[in-house]
Amino acid sequence: MQQAQIDRLRAAAIPAQQLFIGGRPTSAISEARFDVVSPIDGQVLTSIADGDAADVDAAVRHARQAFEQGSWSRAAPAQRKKVLLRFADLIERHALEIAVLGVRDNGTEISMAYKAEPLSVAGTIRYYAEAIDKVYGEIAPTSGDVLGLVHREPLGVVGVIVPWNFPLMIGAWKIGPALAAGNSVVVKPPELASLTLLRLAELATEAGLPDDVLNVVTGRGASAGEALALHMDVDVLAFTGSGAVGRRLLECSARSNLKRVHLELGGKSPNIVFADAPDIKHAAKVSANGIFRNSGQVCVAGSRLLVQSAIYDRFMAELRDATAKLRVGDPLELTSDIGAIASKPQLRKNLDAVAHAEAQGAKRLIGGEQIRVESGGNFMAPTILTDVTPSMQVWREEVFGPVLAVTRFEGEEDATALANATPYGLASAVWTASLSTAHRMVRAIKAGVVHVNAYGGADITVPLGGFKQSGFGRDKSLHALDAYTDLKTAWIAL
Repeated sequence: MQQAQIDRLRAAAIPAQQLFIGGRPTSAISEARFDVVSPIDGQVLTSIADGDAADVDAAVRHARQAFEQGSWSRAAPAQRKKVLLRFADLIERHALEIAVLGVRDNGTEISMAYKAEPLSVAGTIRYYAEAIDKVYGEIAPTSGDVLGLVHREPLGVVGVIVPWNFPLMIGAWKIGPALAAGNSVVVKPPELASLTLLRLAELATEAGLPDDVLNVVTGRGASAGEALALHMDVDVLAFTGSGAVGRRLLECSARSNLKRVHLELGGKSPNIVFADAPDIKHAAKVSANGIFRNSGQVCVAGSRLLVQSAIYDRFMAELRDATAKLRVGDPLELTSDIGAIASKPQLRKNLDAVAHAEAQGAKRLIGGEQIRVESGGNFMAPTILTDVTPSMQVWREEVFGPVLAVTRFEGEEDATALANATPYGLASAVWTASLSTAHRMVRAIKAGVVHVNAYGGADITVPLGGFKQSGFGRDKSLHALDAYTDLKTAWIAL
């Protein structure tokens, strides 16, 4: 990846985008459209189709037709594997093109976007392709005059709604296992970042995925998203996003056909540094990246930092130094460590959160302001707030921006109480040289992921999902296949 290649792709015009239904681009039935505004400079990149309930209905009909026809759903797992492996190869071949397209759309720094979006997506598709012909049914331990079989079958039509921070990566966590299991899929991309998922659908068709199996309906959450959630012919809905929308989707399930709903919602993840952390400088650098990369727009971001009092001053000095070295800049420049906030409303929300925290008594150590205003884009300085208490809103509620809330703790029991003092339970981290402390904290923290002497890096082989109001269901790993398959018992008298 070279800057000249990135600059060439940055200059490419992006044609007006359509929906992708039935294996081809198609206009919204209403012909409505809306502009795509780049967070890098505030300029209009292109426009996309503003799909609504009628378009969702058309996409679901195509998906259902494909599922019942069976060219994909009843294909041998080994055959699905071949197509998905070609799909992964195509994604990898077009990785830089896709990454630049995504950065222009949502502002993630290119160094992160390249790895986290197309390259990780290719790996995810490849993982489920390789897994699906190795997942067996079961034979029950019955008496000799009975044969008990347990079959695993695809569910049918899967609806997928993904957020704007990593639309491809998170989309693939759902699309990959759903397709591998034999389902048909209808994706509703985020309004702020639809371009790469549309490109993904084109590549799937090029790889040989049958028409109608993967459909993409762009549009607004209140119209296209809700229509997908309410549709009577969608069997399962997989969503990553806010808690408020997650609750709305559960209501939609109850109002429609009781479709299964899998939710990965918000996080307010604690990053806990004990005095015996093996390398204070390294822990501080990783902690800074754990909240500030992608401008804090990461569901598992370590947005609450707990530092043991014995090393508090030393650690905070290292943290401030590591944060000050991060360069906020044009996300399509390789020298930038942090890119843009995805939208102006999100930027305003971030700034308001800082102001509210200060009004409640938090102290601003660094950052907290909008920067690079002259660019026309949405940029914010990495922000560290100290003297934060559990009663403050910034401690309990997700900001989804480059805002770190810091407090100190005395001992293990204190750290556990502070870590769990939030409605969320998505991710966490513990820094300690003590194996015993690490194991106790892994058990004590109410979160779906606990990192030890690291923050981030968990790959596709392990599940991701939350406790408490961070949702239920799991993305990634073989466990994700459970969301898109059903068990059928055959009880055969011999």
